[in-house]
Amino acid sequence: MNRTLAIAALVLGALAAIGGSPYRAQHANVDAARLARAIAHEDDHVTALELAEWIRDRKPRLRIIDLRSEREFATYHLPRAERVPIEAIPSTPFARDETLVLISDGGAHAAQAWVLLQSLGYRDVYFLRGGLGEWLDDVMSPAKPSDLTRYFGGVPRATGDEAAYGGGTSAAVKAMRRRGC
Repeated sequence: MNRTLAIAALVLGALAAIGGSPYRAQHANVDAARLARAIAHEDDHVTALELAEWIRDRKPRLRIIDLRSEREFATYHLPRAERVPIEAIPSTPFARDETLVLISDGGAHAAQAWVLLQSLGYRDVYFLRGGLGEWLDDVMSPAKPSDLTRYFGGVPRATGDEAAYGGGTSAAVKAMRRRGC
């Protein structure tokens, strides 16, 4: 009996060594120096215009994650965006070959989610630098319209002559909310 228990203990010990630590499977391993370099070189974010180009050009494996509330998401969201609450980020299945872009109102929650995903081993992750406000200002209602503004159905913001642009930024936001994404 003792011999059987000893053999079982050896086998289980060997399996544990091969299987790895259960602690590591649930807890992140963070390379703080790598994260600091990414932040310093601004490799952690994407601008609204860059993201608009990615969407327009149908960048392969692009996944846009909106971290805002359900109500905010229903009011307005970017094309191709999906709503994922920040607390669900660690348990949401993401493919390693996807490009993930995180969106929040001002960018803070998106930046925090970026750190979470980096710590879980995802590398092709960005957050929208100025949050939804940057998207609305630079893509949907810029002072000077571009092909991207027209592509996404935006309206230029007023630059002193509101009548020329149909009411300016507030009119653009109201039109976007009516139209949705």
